[in-house]
Amino acid sequence: MQRGHNRQTIFISDDDDYNYYRENLIYYKQEFKCKIYSYCLMTNHVHLVVDPGGNPEGLSQLMKHVAGRQTRYVNKLEKRTGSLWEGRFKSSIVSQVEYLAACCRYIDLNPLRAGMVSDLSDYRWSSYCCKGEGKKDLVVDFDSFYLSQGNSATERQEAYAEYVLATVPEYELKLIRDSLQRGQLTGSNRFREEISLKLGIRFSNKVPGRPGKIQK
Repeated sequence: MQRGHNRQTIFISDDDDYNYYRENLIYYKQEFKCKIYSYCLMTNHVHLVVDPGGNPEGLSQLMKHVAGRQTRYVNKLEKRTGSLWEGRFKSSIVSQVEYLAACCRYIDLNPLRAGMVSDLSDYRWSSYCCKGEGKKDLVVDFDSFYLSQGNSATERQEAYAEYVLATVPEYELKLIRDSLQRGQLTGSNRFREEISLKLGIRFSNKVPGRPGKIQK
């Protein structure tokens, strides 16, 4: 997640600003061999679920280049100088098995939670219309869990839409928000232990979570 400096507006001139950011996401995810499983572009911040593949540095490179190009674009458009963004992006390592679907749901629900739309279908700058309704979007890559939710594209879209619009447990929202703000892992105690052993670093979240599920 990355916010505008002092929470200032990032996307100013309607479609052009949003489309420019999306075009750069498409270009640089290919350049750095990343996959984007979910995204949402809000007026003053962006949310992404990114898989950097075999190169963890790919995430930082992706964010650096996309943020830099957006800054130059807006500064030129607005005839201004200075930083567009509030420092470096915030991130959390997500347990793919336990919380990937939950994080995608959290991101796609942003416009609804913010009261920007009453129907997610009306918001064009997120991954929901692609994953929940089948609209073509070159930003979005389908993860293996999403692909397992049906034998056809229609079945997967229906399952995802049903999951996103279901009641979200409060503990799930709290875990995702806290993990992102604190730079902690999004996952269970077991997941944190596994990552701690693998990296030789001790991770500790104050609030343990439970996995979400997509059910058809």
